[in-house]
Amino acid sequence: MKLDPFYLIVDSAAWIERLVPLGVKLVQLRIKDRDEVTLRTEIRRANSVCAVHGCQLIVNDYWRTAIEEGCDFVHLGQEDLQTADRSRIRVAGVRLGLSTHDDIELETAMAAEPDYIAFGPIYPTILKKMKWAPQGLERISGWKHRVAPIPLVAIGGLNPDRLDGVFEAGADSAAVVTDITLNADPEARTREWIEKTKPWR
Repeated sequence: MKLDPFYLIVDSAAWIERLVPLGVKLVQLRIKDRDEVTLRTEIRRANSVCAVHGCQLIVNDYWRTAIEEGCDFVHLGQEDLQTADRSRIRVAGVRLGLSTHDDIELETAMAAEPDYIAFGPIYPTILKKMKWAPQGLERISGWKHRVAPIPLVAIGGLNPDRLDGVFEAGADSAAVVTDITLNADPEARTREWIEKTKPWR
C-alpha cells in the first residue's frame, strides 16, 4: 500500500471542507471530547467531501463509527489499540494506522499488523505535551528499516523546509497539523505542502 506523502490532520469537518478541495488526498479527522451525535455528523460531512475529491479519510480513535460510516482508515494510539476490536476493523475493510514513539510501542504496533506506522515527534511540537524528546531525522531511517514494507508516517514539528530531510531519511508520508492550521493563510500553506511533496508521489 502506498500513502500520499502529504498527510493532513485537522479537528473538524469545516477544515476538511476548506482544504481538501485544494488537492489534499489524505486527511485525518482528529476530534476530541464531542458527543456521539456531533461526532457522527462531523465524520459524515468529512467523508462526503473526501468522496467527492478523491481524498482518503482517516478517523482518529472512533473505530466503531468509522466502520459504520464506511471510512477508509482508522488511526489508533497505543491505549486505544488495547481496547479496539481489530478483527472487526479488518472484516469491515477499514485500514489501520498506529502511533509509535519508542521501541516497546513499535513492537506492540507491529504485532497488530497495521497498514501504516506513525513515528514522532521528529522535531519539537507545540500541538501537545510529549513525554518523548524529539526523535530527529536519524531515527526515521532505523524505524523505516524495522517497519518496511509498511509505510512510515513522520509527525511532529514538520514544515515545508523540513520535508526533503524527512523523506530522504526514509519516511513515506509527512503529517502536519499546526504548520497549516495556525498559519495566517492555511490555503496558501496547504498548496505549498502539496507542491513540496509532489516529487515524493
